[in-house]
Amino acid sequence: MKVINPRTGEADYEIAPIDAAAVQAEAARLRAAQPAWAALEPEARSAILHRWADAVVEHRETLLDALTLDTGRRRISEIEVDGLPGTIRRWADLAPRLIAEHSRDNQPSAHPTVRNSTRLVPYPLFGAIAPWNFPIVLSTIDAIPALAAGCAALVKPSEITPRFIAPLRETIAAVPELAAVLSFVEGDPATGQALVEAVDYVCFTGSVATGRKVAEAAARAFIPANLELGGKDPMIVLASADPASAAHLALRASIVATGQACQSIERIYVARAIYQPFLDALVDVASKVRLNYPDIATGDIGPFIFGPQGAKVQAQIDEAAAMGAKVLTGGTVETLGGGQYLKPTVIADATADMAVVRDETFGPVLPVIAFDDVEDAIAQANDSIYGLSAAVVAATADEAEAVAVRLEAGAVSINDGSLTSMVWDAENSSFKLSGMGPSRMGESGLLRFFRKQALIRQTANPLPLAAYAEDAPK
Repeated sequence: MKVINPRTGEADYEIAPIDAAAVQAEAARLRAAQPAWAALEPEARSAILHRWADAVVEHRETLLDALTLDTGRRRISEIEVDGLPGTIRRWADLAPRLIAEHSRDNQPSAHPTVRNSTRLVPYPLFGAIAPWNFPIVLSTIDAIPALAAGCAALVKPSEITPRFIAPLRETIAAVPELAAVLSFVEGDPATGQALVEAVDYVCFTGSVATGRKVAEAAARAFIPANLELGGKDPMIVLASADPASAAHLALRASIVATGQACQSIERIYVARAIYQPFLDALVDVASKVRLNYPDIATGDIGPFIFGPQGAKVQAQIDEAAAMGAKVLTGGTVETLGGGQYLKPTVIADATADMAVVRDETFGPVLPVIAFDDVEDAIAQANDSIYGLSAAVVAATADEAEAVAVRLEAGAVSINDGSLTSMVWDAENSSFKLSGMGPSRMGESGLLRFFRKQALIRQTANPLPLAAYAEDAPK
């Protein structure tokens, strides 16, 4: 299977997707090793995970080179690669405490002669199907806590960005105990379908359409499905906000990673009192953003990782313009050196019936809409099939929070934007079609991979059948 370089548009890499039989064989190998892994004390698993973090550090340069080719961007690739050891160590350090706190031994019950214990039993085999926008982060964000919990893990990254798999496998091979229970496989959608049928718990990050298919397959397999799907995140800028500061914030929260992030701000609602100065400031800062072409070591944003995404974004921009919106910056996807690039595109006079306001964009596009009262802004922000995250900007955190609590979104950034990309210890749920299942953030990120087994001890003589007789004394 050919893989396209996002900077050149050329097929310069290939993978051999494994079939269903190979997926089942790999699953069987991992299952065979999992009981011994789960039997280790949490501290012993943590020590092995720390060794994996050390191996990642040792292989940093090869991982970084591969991920840079995958994504066409350097700085964010550095952030992903350099963040991986910290994520591994964080869960390695947290897991023993969380497991101890949520395990219970010999606890009293409502019945005076009965005592309870609670065991945390990990799912044997965890599976992940990851997307192309943050290949390392989203391939490991669920697998690491699953491993810390005692699961084996089978991961299929996106076939769009598979170059990092080979060097990551080298880091896993450096820790034999981990290699027995962790596997990254190359594959296409059919491989992902086979994975769902082979595991005991599946996590999927991607589109709503594919997420529905994963959920349906998981239901047939009778396993839990943890889904993080699309977003159309709104930002509300209240009249008390400083328009220039809010414009800088909105730009960053919208276009980092070329807007190819589910937590990107994709709709901006601005109080009419500051609408024009906000818009002027936004146009000014957006027009100064640099593409990282031709030199990947310079510039602010890179190409579309998945080339066809550029055409989808262009279609939204063109429709908005045809329906009367004003495109004030950017607006045209450019082919540069074979890659697809789009400068930040600020759109004024957008309306709710436009795809650029209604549908997920996944590109550096900033539709700006004026509102006359806060109730109207809240209603517009909530008028979406999505509910992943949101943002509110005001002069004070209290003023912003009063609006934030009324938004139908799982996480709301207060006087900032897209904080869920940086803050991983706050549990949050995906609202509406943005997802399903427990939070991957906070303590739930680990605890979701356990089933609870109750051991219920009778310390006195068990009740006789006579206690249930129709004429038993009351």
